[in-house]
Amino acid sequence: MKKLIFYFVFAVIFTTACNQKDKTVENNPLLAEKFDTPFEVPPFSKIKNKHYLPAFKEAIKIQKEEIDAIVNNTEEPTFENTLTALDNSGELLDRVQNIFENLKSADTNDSINQIAKEISPMLSQHKDDIALNEKLFERVKKVYEKKDELNLNTEQRMLLKKVYENFVRGGANLKPEQKERFREINKKLSMLTLKFGENLLNENNAFELVIENKDDLAGLPESVIYQAKETAEAKGYKDKWVFTLQKPSLIPFLTYSEKRDLREKMLKAYVNRGDNNNENDNKEIIKQIVNLRLEKANMLGFETHADFILDKNMAKTPENVFDLMYKIWEPGLKAAKQEVSDIQAMIDKEGNDFKAKPWDWWYYSEKIRKERYDLNDEALRPYFKLENVRDGMFLLANKLFGITFTQLDNVPVYHKDVIVYEVKDADGSHIGIYYLDFFPRESKRGGAWMTSFTKQSHRKGKDVKPVIMNVTNFTKPSGDKPALLSFEEVETMFHEFGHALHGLLSECTYNKLSGTAVARDFVELPSQIMENWASEPEMLKLYAKHYETGEVIPDELIEKMQNSRYFNQGFITTEYTAAALLDMYWHTIKEKQENLDVNKFENDVAEKIGLIPEIVFRYRSTNFAHIFSGGYSAGYYAYQWAAVLDADAFQAFKETGDIFNKDVAASYRKYILSKGGTEDPQELYKKFRGESPSPEALLKRKGFTE
Repeated sequence: MKKLIFYFVFAVIFTTACNQKDKTVENNPLLAEKFDTPFEVPPFSKIKNKHYLPAFKEAIKIQKEEIDAIVNNTEEPTFENTLTALDNSGELLDRVQNIFENLKSADTNDSINQIAKEISPMLSQHKDDIALNEKLFERVKKVYEKKDELNLNTEQRMLLKKVYENFVRGGANLKPEQKERFREINKKLSMLTLKFGENLLNENNAFELVIENKDDLAGLPESVIYQAKETAEAKGYKDKWVFTLQKPSLIPFLTYSEKRDLREKMLKAYVNRGDNNNENDNKEIIKQIVNLRLEKANMLGFETHADFILDKNMAKTPENVFDLMYKIWEPGLKAAKQEVSDIQAMIDKEGNDFKAKPWDWWYYSEKIRKERYDLNDEALRPYFKLENVRDGMFLLANKLFGITFTQLDNVPVYHKDVIVYEVKDADGSHIGIYYLDFFPRESKRGGAWMTSFTKQSHRKGKDVKPVIMNVTNFTKPSGDKPALLSFEEVETMFHEFGHALHGLLSECTYNKLSGTAVARDFVELPSQIMENWASEPEMLKLYAKHYETGEVIPDELIEKMQNSRYFNQGFITTEYTAAALLDMYWHTIKEKQENLDVNKFENDVAEKIGLIPEIVFRYRSTNFAHIFSGGYSAGYYAYQWAAVLDADAFQAFKETGDIFNKDVAASYRKYILSKGGTEDPQELYKKFRGESPSPEALLKRKGFTE
């Protein structure tokens, strides 16, 4: 009788638990078969933080079942039952992860950060479970070995090649005892890179320059002062002004503040993020990341982490990267040294008795630009109202590709600042959905990026349309003034829009190959080429209009912009290239560093490359998110590599005498934007341009050669 009661109670408990579990899954909006929203975009208002963990667990379980079905298929491995099936797997996990990761970057909170710490090792283990699945690899390998006998098209051959190589790079050929260590390394790296980014966000949010004396605002434009006042009020300060490390606050302060001691305080706070020997310090994390990456690369047969990363990029080897970087570094540094002389001359001319320091660069270079070209950013801002710039880039896309953007008001958003558009092709057919999130906030990480909620594909026979997002941290509206952008922000908007077009105009079959799934040093071509149009006189006249009068930017101002296009290129080139070289030196370390001193290593690199003391690294190691928490390790050079491509590619338009040439645009769309990672990028570029590029067009654009 006692046994019967026990079994009855156990059955009730078990049934109740199952029902609760089922309800957790059943009532979870992330796990709906499809979203009941316009265009099936995420139903943000229904998604709560409590939904993420169960959704991840369920999605992982489902992909495991999908992988088991592939592995246990008794039929001979074929492209369809192995490669296509593998590409189709994980659709639900992709959806859940895309939503979570995008919100973690754009609108995070403590709860999301805590969930990320729980999820990160789970995802690392799941990824390794697939990559190190011997039976799955054996099926892929069998198809790969008979690839020449199969009637595969170009895209299928590329998918097979990349999947096979990714298994090898994922440790499939390692010995059993090595695989356990490999898993451990991946798990540790996932947590360390997560912690690096969390520390950096905390450092960004922790610093405030609180000004109480109005005299300390000397030199700052009214719009900058007003924004600082609004920031102070939002933070609970009365009759004060607050400046932060967000770029729309930092850069104007460094550019216009007459208070040298405060400029120094701001810049030092920015460059020392993650290096303050507090709970957010990143030095120990860097040591571990560098050593673990090296160990992992060695296990896979590569001498350094850079060798491992570059093996699948256009550059192929560290030697090729260093070769290009130094070709650009040397003329850039030469120009920067001349710019230092000019700055020092201006300092002396004003009767000051000090040597130029990094916190003087923005301030005095802006004075020189004003003196030399009668031009400064504040004179340009009124012509770059954010909405006008946005409409201008939409117009450019229409002139090039015939596509249109229509704002949607019935689509869910995750924050009130977000705007959504439907993108249609020239024939009126639906291309995809485009989200824009412009302004900084404490819940958003710094910088600007493109991402996706859904990638374009023909997954499982469905015509999956892309849902793409651009996230930025631009100057906010202030008082009765709209958001008026600096020209650097204008270029950033065009840049990120280029990434968005790459995702939107993708025409691929397989999810793994679509959109921006290309070599890291090729992915910046579609973004950087867009920046070229932003400053073209013909384009400026279409979108640069005074926010009050609607007056088109006058020829006089355009001429000043053109005359000053080479101004400060030494600084711009040196600051960027120094960071790219720092990245490469970190990741070409060949031996484990037991007693690594991060700051000494960084200083040694600065000395080795000849970085002048008046310029600091664009990102110091402790806040270099691209390489220690993003996906650009041994890859920050990619912007410069792609700059060679984009300078040459834009010439294809210029050579026709029509920067909006529809035939060239059609070819560019066909061979670059639509192809994703379905073909070798070097070959795609040759199909578009006819030949490989050289650095000459880039050096000429920077004013380093005639």
